[in-house]
Amino acid sequence: MISNHEIDYRIHGEEMQCVEIELDPQETVVAEAGSFMMMQDGIQMQTIFGDGSNQQSGLLGKLFSAGKRLLTGESLFMTAYTNIGGGKRWVNFAAPYPGKIIPMDLNRMGGKITCQKDSFLCAAKGVSVGIEFQRKLGTGLFGGEGFIMQKLEGDGMAFVHAGGHIIEKQLQPGELLKIDTGCLVAFTKEVDYDIQFIGGIRNSIFGGEGFFYATLRGPGRVWIQSLPISRLAGKLMEYGALGAQKEQGSILGGLLQGE
Repeated sequence: MISNHEIDYRIHGEEMQCVEIELDPQETVVAEAGSFMMMQDGIQMQTIFGDGSNQQSGLLGKLFSAGKRLLTGESLFMTAYTNIGGGKRWVNFAAPYPGKIIPMDLNRMGGKITCQKDSFLCAAKGVSVGIEFQRKLGTGLFGGEGFIMQKLEGDGMAFVHAGGHIIEKQLQPGELLKIDTGCLVAFTKEVDYDIQFIGGIRNSIFGGEGFFYATLRGPGRVWIQSLPISRLAGKLMEYGALGAQKEQGSILGGLLQGE
């Protein structure tokens, strides 16, 4: 049986959010490297191998657990923040880019959430952060951003981050939802997940949305983001390239080149 630390929290901000975790004495929260923002005195930081959960015991088990994180593009290590003082202490973690922080109470969600591989922010100690292999061949080969996803398991609080505006859908039994693979943030364990091909040569060449989309069939809850980080990064690169071209083609740019 998984036993997670119970933590209280508050989310601050609108577009650029941070989450404030309140820790009782000896309570611990684990977070991805680079998400730390600030903390009170009396909290001890410690680098841990893997996610700090007790699901894997022994050296080989810990190596396997941590090694799976490499497949999702994460570091082998996480940071644990423990309140070693005598009273309540708080620590803040910041979102990496504009969007929303979504609190996930795993105890109320059947003990498991599947989410995008780069969306995990922090969680109560005891929550297991692993990878979710898709059973179906189509998903495995053509999932794109949804190919390798993370799974969060336990009975505590976990926090994921997504870009832009977040829409939560409650799917009824048999209800089907089609989503761009990059826009899919997370879904509960009851949801049936697959990847479908977008048929038609005109869609493939001129659609601009890729060849595949995710299909999710209810029952269950699904979270969708309006601005995937890959889409944001692509637009920024495109803007940077256009900006450089305009500067080179301007009168001032020509005079500077002439000098």
